[in-house]
Amino acid sequence: MQLTPNTRAFIEAEQYSSFILTNLHDGLLPTVFYRDVSDFMSGATLHVKTIGTVTIQEAAEDTPLVYNAIDTGEVTLTITDFEGDAWHVTDVLRQDGAQIEQLMAERGVESTRALQESFETKFLKACNDAQTDANANTINSFAHRIASTETNNVLALSDLIKMKVAFDKANVPYGGRVAILDPIVGATLDGLVTITQDVTPFGQKILENGFERDHQFLMNLYGWNIITSNRLDKGSLGDGTTTVTDGVANIFMSMMDDNHKPIMVAWRQQPSVEGERNKDRARDEFVTRQRYGIGPQRVDTLGIYITDATKF
Repeated sequence: MQLTPNTRAFIEAEQYSSFILTNLHDGLLPTVFYRDVSDFMSGATLHVKTIGTVTIQEAAEDTPLVYNAIDTGEVTLTITDFEGDAWHVTDVLRQDGAQIEQLMAERGVESTRALQESFETKFLKACNDAQTDANANTINSFAHRIASTETNNVLALSDLIKMKVAFDKANVPYGGRVAILDPIVGATLDGLVTITQDVTPFGQKILENGFERDHQFLMNLYGWNIITSNRLDKGSLGDGTTTVTDGVANIFMSMMDDNHKPIMVAWRQQPSVEGERNKDRARDEFVTRQRYGIGPQRVDTLGIYITDATKF
């Protein structure tokens, strides 16, 4: 006969699995940062159509207009990332150990954090990869990739203005502009600007859903809602004129709406946990997996500012 005393392992496994399922989603990067593709339910690659602009021509009486086609194209998104984690707890450890369930709960928290950091790191790297390195990535005659030319390649306020003008010339809406800076760059900014502002309503929105746990809102400057991240892409980076050997790719983007966000993400499998009893090994086992794809959908609402990763 199966009763609570002789089936305890199964009850604990069920409770533990439910705990992890509740917390996994809380740790991920908020969807406000990217367009969550909802029409990509099957297949490995999504094709998204793009439309160019129209050039108006002069008209005259009794003169036919020239019939011009509009440019079209497409961008693609592929499911590329498949990640997971697995762990177990034995009956012997439960019998002999102390606070084992608390230990296992903390193990679940660390799994959540690892999944969060992996996804966020790949998202920020995808922003940098969306541009061509060692190139100004010019749009409407203004560079969207700028490397600092200051001593030690530290941040310069004039470069923030240059990025603002580049977005203005690309017809990017003023509202919804966000700059994600490395904390080293934030330290330089703190030394240059002594008067900071409270979190703006839009800044508060982008810090929701747990994002504020690992990130700091600095200020709103020249229209940029400036926050920090330790997971920005790093390496030898340049803009075609200046190369920063130990560089960090600070990100500028528009998050006005799904049409303006530079990056799209498709989740094929949201993070979830499966738990089961291994009677042969007398232990409870847990496995979590996530599968997704990240890619650019437009580059005119994206800017990369390259600074030194260690100097301020």
